[in-house]
Amino acid sequence: MRFGPVAIAEAEGAVLAHSIQLDGRKLAKGTVLGADHVARLLLAGIERVTVARLDPGDVGEDRAAEALSLALVPDPKSAGLSLSRPHAGRVNLNATRPGIVEMETAAIQSLNRTDPAITLATLAPLTRVTPGMLVGTVKIISYAVPGPALEAACAAARAAIRVRPVTIGSVGLILTEVAGHDGKLARKAEAAVAARLDVLGIDLVEVRAVAHEEEAIAAALSDIAGGMTLILTEAATSDLYDTAPQALRRAGGEVSRFGMPVDPGNLLFHGRLGERPVIGLPGCARSPALNGADWVLERLACGLDLTPDDIAAMGVGGLLKEIPLRPQPREARR
Repeated sequence: MRFGPVAIAEAEGAVLAHSIQLDGRKLAKGTVLGADHVARLLLAGIERVTVARLDPGDVGEDRAAEALSLALVPDPKSAGLSLSRPHAGRVNLNATRPGIVEMETAAIQSLNRTDPAITLATLAPLTRVTPGMLVGTVKIISYAVPGPALEAACAAARAAIRVRPVTIGSVGLILTEVAGHDGKLARKAEAAVAARLDVLGIDLVEVRAVAHEEEAIAAALSDIAGGMTLILTEAATSDLYDTAPQALRRAGGEVSRFGMPVDPGNLLFHGRLGERPVIGLPGCARSPALNGADWVLERLACGLDLTPDDIAAMGVGGLLKEIPLRPQPREARR
C-alpha cells in the first residue's frame, strides 16, 4: 500500500485518508474516490488530497477485518460469539451466552506479531461474560494490509477464542448460624450469592440454614439440591480442619484446598462430594464486590478443574478492590 498526498487527477480509485468538507457536506475518510468525487474536488479548487493506494495483493481494511474474524471464530454458534459487520476496519466479537472467555494466548500473540496493522484486542483470559458483552475487537489499523500477512495472521489464530459455557444449572446454599446472632448476615449473604448466580444463568434452588456444627453441615451436604453446593459460615473458616471443611469430609467428600492468594477471598476452601463441586465461601462473599470466590465459582460452574497451580496463579492480579465489610482494612483510613 502507498500512502501520501497526490494530485487530484491521480486520486481516482484511491482511498481518501482524511475527511474533507465538500459542498457543505463531509466526504468521509475511507471513501474510495470515484470519477464524480474527483470532479467535485476539482470544482471546489482542491488540488491535492492524501490517499491510500492499494498495491496488487493488498486487502482492504473491511475485507481483512472480516477474514480475520472468521478465522478466529469459524463457528460463531459453537463459540458462543457473534461477529459484527465490518466497518472502518473493525469487527467486534460479542458474547451470546454467559460463561468465561477461553483463548489460545500464544496464538493471539502470534497474530499480533504478524503485522503492526493487524490487531486483536481481547478481555483477559477467563473473564466472566454475559450475553452482549464485548469479548474482543479485530482492528485493521491501516486502509489495507498485504495479503500474505493477513493469511499468516488467520493461520496463526484459527479458532483461538470462544466463550466457555456454564455447565452447572443449579446450586444449593448452606448458611450456618451461630447462637445469639440476629440473622442479618445470612439474609445479606443469600441476596449476594443469588445475584452472582443470576449473571451466570444459574438457579439458586435451595437455601438451608443450619447450626454452625460439623454434624449439621454434613447432614445438609448429603441431601441439599443443586449441581453445586456453596457453604457460607457465620463464623469464618480459619483452618483446613475447621468446622466446614471437616463437615465436607464427614459427609464423604474431599477438600482440595483451603486458602488462596486473592484478597478479598483468602479464606476460601473448595472440594467435591462425589461429582458435585463444593465451595466454602469466604465472608467477603456477602458483598457484591468482586472477590476470589467469584473466580473459583465461575471456573467450576463452567466445568474447569482447579489445580493448585491454577489457584497459585490467581495471586498475580489478585489484590482486588477494598470492600467495606472487611473488619481490618489493608490500609488505615486517612
